[in-house]
Amino acid sequence: MTIWRMLTSSELGPEEKQILDLAYRQSLKKLGLIDGGDDPLCEVVAHKIIEVNARGVRNVVAISEIAVRELKSASALARLEPE
Repeated sequence: MTIWRMLTSSELGPEEKQILDLAYRQSLKKLGLIDGGDDPLCEVVAHKIIEVNARGVRNVVAISEIAVRELKSASALARLEPE
């Protein structure tokens, strides 16, 4: 899984890593994505999950909801940008 590659060098404990993994899986499901290992979109999701956690959010559901909301918002804004 993409998120585990990012967390291997992390100083987070096993319990916190598990929380991030669950939030990551939930987020992928909500976004209709499947972690294929090298998918850049999954990498973006993993980074966002870690970023939300770094802000102090510790609940699996909250991390996932915030990450998905922010990713969808960023995606919507990107579509508004002139080419």
